[in-house]
Amino acid sequence: MRGVPLGTSPVPLSVLDLATVGSGTTATAALRATADLARLAERRGYHRFWVAEHHSMPGVASSSPTVILGHLTARTERIRLGTGGVMLPNHSPLVVAEQFGTLEALAPGRVDIGLGRAPGTDAATAAALRRGRTDGPDEFPRQVAELVRFLDDDYPDGHPYARIHAVPGPVQGTAPGGVQSAHRPPVWLLGSSGFSAELAAHLGLPFAFANHFSSANTLPALELYRETFRPSAVLDAPYALIGVSALAADTEAEAYRQVRTGALSMVRLRTGRPGLVPSPEEAEDHPWTPMESEMADGWLANVVHGTPDAVREGLDALAKRTGADELMLTTQAHSPEARLRSYELIADAYRS
Repeated sequence: MRGVPLGTSPVPLSVLDLATVGSGTTATAALRATADLARLAERRGYHRFWVAEHHSMPGVASSSPTVILGHLTARTERIRLGTGGVMLPNHSPLVVAEQFGTLEALAPGRVDIGLGRAPGTDAATAAALRRGRTDGPDEFPRQVAELVRFLDDDYPDGHPYARIHAVPGPVQGTAPGGVQSAHRPPVWLLGSSGFSAELAAHLGLPFAFANHFSSANTLPALELYRETFRPSAVLDAPYALIGVSALAADTEAEAYRQVRTGALSMVRLRTGRPGLVPSPEEAEDHPWTPMESEMADGWLANVVHGTPDAVREGLDALAKRTGADELMLTTQAHSPEARLRSYELIADAYRS
């Protein structure tokens, strides 16, 4: 659970990837870049690599994070792999338990299950995803409890699910020599408000907060999590990571040029015009309206960007201000090269 800091970093650093698709490129190229990034993160000392779940967003190819993670298990050896997160109301808890039991069998001891209660999309797409299902975000605590029981294979006698087993899983027992056939992947709760913070604390689970798009709620949510935390069989003290938008480049000007592509992408998404991530040239030539500029500036204020030294200082200050146990960096850029280069530069900044 608790990783080793990268070089001189005050806390472990990890990666959250969305397999972003830039204009003029393809999902195939984006997913290849995700695999390249996972390998780079492993080489450079990042602790874990998570993939997000989003739907009906042309600029994001991570609609099926468990499929991507299956691909990554064969291309990495040590780094922890997980989801940031599986949007549980979109799925049957039994199916999620089976998927992660399979991933755990493929990469024993290095799989995380990050769970979210939002749909990861708009209301119409959420309705299409959940067709025939009545579960919604308010059912999240029950769904989490159901998933954990499937993972532990401990429904009591007499329960309707008592004879149902998530396979691969504990029902398979142990192999010769007493080696358990399947470990229980740790469950994390993700959130952008106090709801999941309080639930994670009540259940004694690690908590991941989406500081990268809900920074105003970061400190209240972390305080709530820590104050109400109950030790559990899986965690004896609170453990919180926060998601951080970060991009480093060789110069401050180039970093700003790159993050403007994410700002324009965000503006289009929030105004109902989602698309592929624009190129730096598109962002530079875009006829920004006053409203769009204000939205972009507000988004950029929450992105740690600049030279490697500037990004390191920004991350260190954020870790100190929030007391986070781990920082999970996410980088939205048009090109895979800019994304990978940013993670290299940040790792180098902590080794100097």
